Parts: sequence; structure tokens; C-alpha cells
Amino acid sequence: MGCRREDVVWSRPRSEAQQSLSSSSLRMSSHVCGRILVRAASSTLSPLSPQWPSLTQRARLSWGCSVSGARCRSGATMRFLSTRQDLDFQLSRVQISSILRANEQAVSIPEFDGRGLSAVRKFESNQLAANTPNEDRRSAATCLQTKGMLFGVFDGHGGWACAQAVSERLLYYVAVAMMSQKGLEELEHCMEQSRPVPPILQWYKNHGDYNYRESASLYVEHLRVFWQELLDSEEHGDGMSPPDALYYAFKRLDTDISLEAQVPHSSDLIRSTAIQVAFAGSTACVAHVGTEGIHVANAGDCRAVLGVQEEDGSWSALPLSQDHNAQNEAELERLRAQHPPSERDTVVTDNRLLGILMPLRSFGDVRFKWSLELQQSVLESLESGIELDFLNLYQYTPPNYLSPPYLDVAPQLTYHSLRPQDRFLILGSDGLWDEMSSEEAVRLVGEHLSGIHLQAPVSPTERQLNLGQMQELLWKRRALAMPTLDPNATTHLIRHALGTGQYGELCQEKLASMLALPEDLARMYRDDITATVVYLNSDLVRQHR
Repeated sequence: MGCRREDVVWSRPRSEAQQSLSSSSLRMSSHVCGRILVRAASSTLSPLSPQWPSLTQRARLSWGCSVSGARCRSGATMRFLSTRQDLDFQLSRVQISSILRANEQAVSIPEFDGRGLSAVRKFESNQLAANTPNEDRRSAATCLQTKGMLFGVFDGHGGWACAQAVSERLLYYVAVAMMSQKGLEELEHCMEQSRPVPPILQWYKNHGDYNYRESASLYVEHLRVFWQELLDSEEHGDGMSPPDALYYAFKRLDTDISLEAQVPHSSDLIRSTAIQVAFAGSTACVAHVGTEGIHVANAGDCRAVLGVQEEDGSWSALPLSQDHNAQNEAELERLRAQHPPSERDTVVTDNRLLGILMPLRSFGDVRFKWSLELQQSVLESLESGIELDFLNLYQYTPPNYLSPPYLDVAPQLTYHSLRPQDRFLILGSDGLWDEMSSEEAVRLVGEHLSGIHLQAPVSPTERQLNLGQMQELLWKRRALAMPTLDPNATTHLIRHALGTGQYGELCQEKLASMLALPEDLARMYRDDITATVVYLNSDLVRQHR
């Protein structure tokens, strides 16, 4: 449909038989829909019914709250009728909160864990799917053999397979790269003696998290090869610094994903999974938070933003990553410089890589990295009984595919030295940033943290007030404070991302309509959303300084 926005746009040739079948199906469904609409017009549905809205209500979703019409993700406005009857088909407040809170996570971190002080007080995370299944993933873990914590947000495209694999494996690669020679030798000795290996990470899993159990042995085997190569390096010594470890881990894991899809495996399931992971793709934004500062590695269009509380109590957003997409002119120039001048106008068309892919850096996506001969060879090597459609794969050549590779996973690194005014870090997939700016997100989390909902940010003029005038202003705004509906700040973010009206107010009807969209329509109006908020230990930073 014209309104649909995808990270990947594929076009598949269809046979005459398929076109004929599609045409007849369209005529039939048009006739059936007409009958359903006539019958549904006279029916009613209790507002507390757990059923999804009927076809009539789906076509007449009321947005209210000064919003004149629904807006597709491409920007096209669709105007619907708005009557009192529409409200009968909205989700109740209890249902809305139940949906929004289904994937919540909140973890408090001990200030001292026996190895040292922690720069993180706690973190909160949440996800809301638009795709079925959700293509976003998230990770959080404490490094047990080194210092610091790791947080990651991963946005999959072309399916969830690559994001799933990267979310399980990348943090291990980073942690191993930071380990000392002595620590790696202990790991290898335990493996050789078939003894339990010292834990590398303490994971913080959510109840809905999933692991590739069938591929676990393959992942451990290749992680071991990685640390063996580090042991063979004479320069490893005390281990890599966090930025070096992040960069090397991104590159090495992507290389392993590529190689695993090309070699034989012990079972058809492991092989088909490896190929599926390699042909799908995922962006990644990973942060290492230590007592001295934050290191961020980003590849793609997820984002990391620091929430800073100014002396006057207002909030400001400090970006710790840059989006790698067609809106980033520096990224466009970097990509064009890697290919012949004759391809300057075809490398990125319609704001997409080769007219297909929106993020310009990612894991997997071997469709944009391998030669055509290698792609064909790997797909043909699958067992004849395995349907490519079942694996979300098919033979396809991107247009103007002349000088591969067109895609890389090399992350852009950012470092920020922690200050007392740095209060929290937000990591989010692009589904969050499609709906709100970094400044809005920081303001919402800041207000949630302080328990004050300001009607508007402090303006530059107001910042010129003296201390007494500023206190009076803040006191008046406290009087207008609105209690938050959600204890979890990431749920608060998602609620406002989908429910904010035209004038910045939280619109219950719009939020209910967005959440009531059926699976086949939800992706037209929003993307999967993942958000993690990491609360920093400001007192520890003050002591250090």
C-alpha cells in the first residue's frame, strides 16, 4: 500500500498465474468486504470487549484531540468520519496500560558489587511491537571479568533473525575483547579441561526474551575462536580499551555471521538459521557505561541521547550518536566516495541504499555485501526441501549492483566524560525517534524523574530570571504538575510517542486508536519501538571529581 514505510523495500516478479489469482482474490475480497461493512454498520461492540474493532471501526478510527485525520507513516493524511459511536470501539484505559506495560523491565543495580562502584543506579526498558513478530531486540549486562555495564538496542529488518543473533552475541564479543591476557588464558584452560567457564556477563533478561538454543554451540565455538586469536596476539596484554573493543566486536561478529552462512553445519536447522541471519539485517547501538564515562558505538539509525539537568532545573539533550541514513549528508558522502563516480546518483536513490535499504550501516544484509555469485551459490546450497519463502529469502538482485560491498557495519564511536549534571542515557530504536525528537524524549524522562510535568520547557528568556523569580516560576509549574500514569519511564515515553496530540497534549483517543490497529495495519502507521533508560549515579561522579 502507498502508505507503508519499511526499512527494506523488495519488489518480486510474479507469474501470470499469480497475477490472475491476485486479481480474482481482490474482486472476491472487495465483494466480501462490502457485505461485512453492511452487516457491521448495524452492530455494536462493548468498550470493554477484548475483541479488536470490527472492519467498520478500523476504517473509521477516530483520532480526536484536535487531530483532523490519521496520518500514514509516509506522511499521507487520511480523513475519517468522527462520531460518538467511534468511542464505543476504543480500548479502555486499563486495556491501554496493559498493552503498553506487557514488556516492561526495571532493574536496580547495587552501588557496590564487590568489584567496584557502579556508575548505573538502575535501568528501565520496554518494547511495543508493530511487526508480527517484533523485529526489535534489546540487551543489558554487567561485565564480570572487567568493569562497566553494556546496553544495546537492535532494530532488525527483513525479519527478526539478525537482530536476535546480534542481541545474543555482540555483548559477549565486546566483553571478551576487554578481558586481559590472563583472563582469556583461564577461559581457554577451562574449555580444554571441560571445566565450567567463569561467567563473562551477568545478563538482565526480560520474561519475553528469546534465545537461539539450537545455535548456542555454534556461537560458543566461534566466540572461543575469537578469544584464541586474541591470545595469539602479542599486543593484547591487559585487554582492549572500551572503544577499541566495541569497534572490533562489531566488525568481528559481522564477519562471523557472514562466514557461518557459507560453511557446512552439523544440522540443516543450524545451517538454515545461519543463512537466515546473514540475509536479514540489523542496526545496533551499544553503550558501555563506566565510572569515568560513556562509550557509544552506533551502526544504523538507532540513537543514544544523554539527559542533562541544567542549573535552573531544565533539561537538555546531548546526542551521543548520529543516524546513519540519507538525512546525514556526511554519511552520504562517505558512502559515495567508496564507489566509482559513475554510481554517484545510484548508490542512494529515494533516500535508500540502492533504492531499497534505509539504514546505511548494519549487521548481516549480505545481499548488499556479497558478490552475486556467492549469494546464488549459498541459496542454492540449501536443502531442496527447504522453501526460501519459509526463511523469508528469495533470489533477488538489487538494481545497479555494480561494485559491492555497498554496506558495512563499522560503528561510529562517541565518548562522553560523565559530569554531575548528566542524569540518564536513553537508547532507542528508530520507531521511537520517528515519533518524537531527542529533546522531547529527554524532557519527558526528566519530568518523569523529578515528578514534575512542565507545561512547556523553560525558554531562553526565562533562563535570564534571577534565582527568586526562577523559583517562583517553578513553583507555579509544580502547581500545574500532572501525575504520571506509568512508574516506568520507558512506558511513559512510548505512551507519549503514540498518544501526543497536535498541541503536545496526551490524547487518549489517539493512543487507543493506535494500539487497536490490527496486525496487518499497525506497521503502516508506526514501527516497532524499543527504549532503554539508564539512570546514572551522579553522586559517584561528584566524588570522582
